[in-house]
Amino acid sequence: MNKAFYHFNCRWNYSLLALLIYPLSPFVGAVTVVLVSFITWMKQYRQISRRPLNWGFALLSLLLIVSCGFAENKIEAFLGLFNFLPFFLVFAAFSTLIQTTFQLRQMAWALVIGSMPVTILGLGQLFLGWNFKLKILWIVLEWTIAPGGNPPGRIASLFLHANTFAAYLVIVFIVSLGLWLEQWKLGMGRQGRQGSHFSLQSSERRKPPLRLLSLSATLRVRASVSQREDKATSHHSSLPFIFLTIVVIMNFITLIFTNSRNGWAIAIFTCLAYALYQGWRILVGGVVGIVTSVLLAAFAPSAIAQFFRQYVPAFFWARLNDDLYPDRPVALMRKTQWEFAWSLAWQHPWTGWGLRSFTALYKAQMQIKLGHPHNLFLMLSAETGFIATFVFCSLLGCILITGVQLLRNSKHIDTGDRLLIFSYLLTVVGWILLNTVDVTLFDFRLNTLSWLILAATCGVVNHYKQQEKLASN
Repeated sequence: MNKAFYHFNCRWNYSLLALLIYPLSPFVGAVTVVLVSFITWMKQYRQISRRPLNWGFALLSLLLIVSCGFAENKIEAFLGLFNFLPFFLVFAAFSTLIQTTFQLRQMAWALVIGSMPVTILGLGQLFLGWNFKLKILWIVLEWTIAPGGNPPGRIASLFLHANTFAAYLVIVFIVSLGLWLEQWKLGMGRQGRQGSHFSLQSSERRKPPLRLLSLSATLRVRASVSQREDKATSHHSSLPFIFLTIVVIMNFITLIFTNSRNGWAIAIFTCLAYALYQGWRILVGGVVGIVTSVLLAAFAPSAIAQFFRQYVPAFFWARLNDDLYPDRPVALMRKTQWEFAWSLAWQHPWTGWGLRSFTALYKAQMQIKLGHPHNLFLMLSAETGFIATFVFCSLLGCILITGVQLLRNSKHIDTGDRLLIFSYLLTVVGWILLNTVDVTLFDFRLNTLSWLILAATCGVVNHYKQQEKLASN
């Protein structure tokens, strides 16, 4: 038993290390994740193979392979499988490895700490003019900072594009904000406990004089010891809160300067979701008021828009309505890409055109090279057919629905852990929203991070569902 726990602990520690270094060294992080997944498959194959959700991903894998067999460019299509099948295996392994909210919390901290160097490099890129290209041992460590960002004027840090970096920041922002709220609630709880000490002492003063005299020395000793412990604990416990406050602010500022409308929208959605979850109605009203003002400045009739533009910076409203980048080619607009992908899907509704086929088809039609249609689900419909896309969406929906049901109905989750599980479910929702206006799977770091978060959410939900069954029996 001790040996099994030791091996489990080693695998989990290596997983945390991978999350820490993934943004800086994708190669080392990927090798570590693959190694942990392989060992988990070897040691827990029976448990993995029994889970119905993994059967669903096995069915999806078969559908994707069949789709590649009908593709016009079969080589490209089969190469496209590497964006899916290996990550299904990683998902199955880590959803078995991750079982507790303690692991969720450790994973969240690893993500938050690992984001700091990338954020600092991004801010230096835009405001201090940092630019360099560093390569050590081929691809073991490869850093490229483009001068002024990519596109120019937009923070991209070590990522290839500002939109990709924004997608990464959104995921980290959701997790870090959840940890920040958790630390804030812990701080409020400590203040409440200190208040209870004072109320105890005041109640003792109301007791009869003889008993008061007999307890006075004891109370003075307890009070002095309690004050020293509270000061030490308060100083120690305030450090995570201060660190998370800095992280949340830096991530939010960096996200603003990626100039990603998608990132802005999901960050605002995240703040609203947390505020609603906490019951902070005033904050919800304030955020809704600010968002409404920005939208009116961007899209309202001229007379109304001009009034709000006196107070809303052009950096925001001009980006939303594309005044900041006028005369963009029609082929680069998302509406054009989505309409083209939808038309492709209806031409081959059962098997699609094959993975990685959109780029060539779009270039032949629009005379412009575009990697994807900025919508994962439309891309899958066009490239793999409606059946495979439906299975994929059903699997994601199953993870979300079971997680929400668990959060609402379970009586075995501690109050402090509910916020953590809610944060992960919110991160999954944020990832889905991101992929309705972009495609994150083509960045290796983002794709791995997304599947690890899905696996962590699914693993903890399965663990609590098993506890519910045992309790009911």
